[in-house]
Amino acid sequence: MKLEFHKIRRLPPYVFEQVNRKAAQLRAAGADIIDLGMGNPDLPTPKHIIDKLCETAYKPKANRYSSSRGIPGLRRAAAAYYQRRFGVDLDPNTQIVATLGSKEGFANLAQAISAPGDVIIAPNPSYPLHTFGFLIAGASMRHIKADSPEEYLAGMDKAIRHSVPKPTAMVLCYPANPTAQVADLDFYKEAVRIAKKHEIWILSDLAYTEIYFDNPPPSVLQVEGAMDIAVETTSLSKTYAMAGWRMGFAAGNERLIGALARVKSYLDYGAFTPIQVAATAALNGPQDCVDEMREIYRTRRDVMIESFSRAGWEVPSPSASMFAWAPIPEAFRHLGSLEFSLRLIEQAHVAVAPGAGFGEYGDGHVRLALVENEQRIRQAARNIRRFIDAGPNNSEPVVAAGE
Repeated sequence: MKLEFHKIRRLPPYVFEQVNRKAAQLRAAGADIIDLGMGNPDLPTPKHIIDKLCETAYKPKANRYSSSRGIPGLRRAAAAYYQRRFGVDLDPNTQIVATLGSKEGFANLAQAISAPGDVIIAPNPSYPLHTFGFLIAGASMRHIKADSPEEYLAGMDKAIRHSVPKPTAMVLCYPANPTAQVADLDFYKEAVRIAKKHEIWILSDLAYTEIYFDNPPPSVLQVEGAMDIAVETTSLSKTYAMAGWRMGFAAGNERLIGALARVKSYLDYGAFTPIQVAATAALNGPQDCVDEMREIYRTRRDVMIESFSRAGWEVPSPSASMFAWAPIPEAFRHLGSLEFSLRLIEQAHVAVAPGAGFGEYGDGHVRLALVENEQRIRQAARNIRRFIDAGPNNSEPVVAAGE
């Protein structure tokens, strides 16, 4: 028998797992780890959403198989959201499908449209699934350095023209994970122009569109003609603090939505019906809870930027998402992001996500998640100040085991 499976050979060790494993070891030894690594919301799901889940779960037929495409009410609610938020009209029967979060939706889109030998254009750095979802499906990747949306666009046309075979699709993700950058409508207009010129699909990940601190980010589907070539996946995970509920949806081009729905019909029966009903209540219900969470993230962002700066670590202030994309402090930059992250958790008891996990162009940065309260963020800054003051040659913890 083969010692390793073909698709597993295409997947490198998960960089983040090394940090997670170290965090688990330190916690077991009594350390208080301030976790700014994983984008796992710590805020409570709004009460009216939980109430709807509980109410529905008591209904006699709620425990049966659900609908893989999503219950009609949820698809109608998603269509209403797109009309309300973006002014985009969608047919809930043909242009929307419910997904188990945006990650599952994007991964199954990759399975639906990719074949061995296909080429996919993706930004670098970017969320790992935007690469490995397609690698698992057998496709090949063409990465474009994307320190800004403009840099991504500038390299896209050339990359497409010089790719053999011609790419099948391009990946977009704004607000961006991990860089927290935001694209404007002009960016999407140019992306649609390029995609139509070269006859390739656009796959847009819109998971963080409701966590913004300036202007509301747009959707590619707002661009005239985008519906011919584009699909977007989005999620309730961050917007309503429902990460563990695993609920999202994909919207856009009928052919892409149909392909996704067909793949899903072979793989799952959809999310638990009460979760879909609760998600419908989230989209249709009062949105002041979203405004409140957005303001909490804004405050945390401001506290992080100010306190980390006083600690000696200048972190650019993000205009959207629940992340900050932080250059490694100069004195530690030679370590690379993985070694820096491991030392930071070992010595300062602060967990961050190494930039190398988002692609080779991310290695000079780490991602910081706004998933701890203000007091904990300030404590992280105090620990980091001791860590920076101790310097890159230090090998001993700068905080006690219980701190």
